[in-house]
Amino acid sequence: MIKVIVFDLGETLMEYIGMPYSWEEYYNQGFEEINRFYHCGVSADCIGKSIEILKSFNARICYREVEYTPEYIFSKVLEHWSKALPIHECPYKFFQGLELKAMIYPDTIPALTSLREKGYRIAVLTDLPTAMPDDLFKNDIKQLLPYFDFYVSSLSCGYRKPNCKGLELIAEQYGVLIEELIFIGDEEKDRKTAYNAGCQFVRIDRKQKGIGDIYDLTDIVKRIEK
Repeated sequence: MIKVIVFDLGETLMEYIGMPYSWEEYYNQGFEEINRFYHCGVSADCIGKSIEILKSFNARICYREVEYTPEYIFSKVLEHWSKALPIHECPYKFFQGLELKAMIYPDTIPALTSLREKGYRIAVLTDLPTAMPDDLFKNDIKQLLPYFDFYVSSLSCGYRKPNCKGLELIAEQYGVLIEELIFIGDEEKDRKTAYNAGCQFVRIDRKQKGIGDIYDLTDIVKRIEK
């Protein structure tokens, strides 16, 4: 019997408007913001080197499951700038330069409300964008946080999907067998995460490419209780 429903976030419950799955084409904007704000005066070649280093940490380009902190990543990508920078601040300036706009899908809150009213526990398992601080991401989805009983990110659990460590933590949190979870996400890595954990999976296909089990969350309760 399903007791806990685990949601992915990006392209499942929300999205950053206009952003693709991999954000490397926007990296220059982020580094330019750091360059401008801290009056670094570094060259385009120097920024280009930082972009390449950051791309090496991007799990969509260079596969990895182990997560790194934003401070660690930015200590590496800015090491050659030859200027003492407050590394703990730089991720925030970088993402400020990307001018991200988060949008919660219209069916998300009604669906989460309905599920909680029916007694389901709602958890989240999300991979953070490369080098994004957890609190920055949480601020972008603050409208959703009251509907979650438990929030797990790649940073808080230390691993990125399809590693199933996050699902194991959620099952442990509620004292349930991992088979009693159902994971809802939009990507193949979400499906693999559920498979690796041995729990059920429902794929949501927001773009209606014909690869999903559902196209929105309107009938999610019926789908789960089949």
